[in-house]
Amino acid sequence: MFWDEARHTDAVSESELDQSPSEHNETDTAADLEVSNEAAAAEDDAEAPSRESPFKRLDKGLLTAYFVIACGLFAIIWAVTSAITGTDGIDRPDAIERLSPVENAQQVVQQEQVVVDLQFGYEAALVIDGIELPTARIGEFVGDLDPENAGVQVEAPPTAVFDPGNARIEFRPGRDALIESFSEGRHEVQVIYWKVEEGRANALSYRWSFDVV
Repeated sequence: MFWDEARHTDAVSESELDQSPSEHNETDTAADLEVSNEAAAAEDDAEAPSRESPFKRLDKGLLTAYFVIACGLFAIIWAVTSAITGTDGIDRPDAIERLSPVENAQQVVQQEQVVVDLQFGYEAALVIDGIELPTARIGEFVGDLDPENAGVQVEAPPTAVFDPGNARIEFRPGRDALIESFSEGRHEVQVIYWKVEEGRANALSYRWSFDVV
């Protein structure tokens, strides 16, 4: 019996010996593959930041550029919509059809003519920088009706001049006028206007300013 156990032990040992080389090879191969896979994964993890970093930096740069462009476009749109050009944004009375210089005009010359065109049926007077100018009506100038002046242009007096046929009042600074020239800076004009049939007692007024260079 002892001999049988010994033979059995030897058989097992020989079987184990016969199987061990292939098993060891398979084990070693699996271990090598596992180590290789772990090493590859580690390399990928190490390289991942460097591969992703340029894209991340590029995205941040693009976002910054888009933000700057958006801010610029917003500023341009705001400036355009807020700017006042000509009579835009001006609450001018309906009775006033046109005036010159326009509200908030820039670069006005010192001898600039002030003109207000009204709707037909109105009369007016001008006040500039707090000075109400005398008004002469066309057809009432001295010498207008003198036969000797027929066909001759009569010089307008140094006052505001009102043309009843066109409902127009105007004034040009000049010699002997209350305002000989506009000084540099801002000037304020007030036009006082009223319907002919109602008289000046029911007059309205409108003010605006311009800048002289």
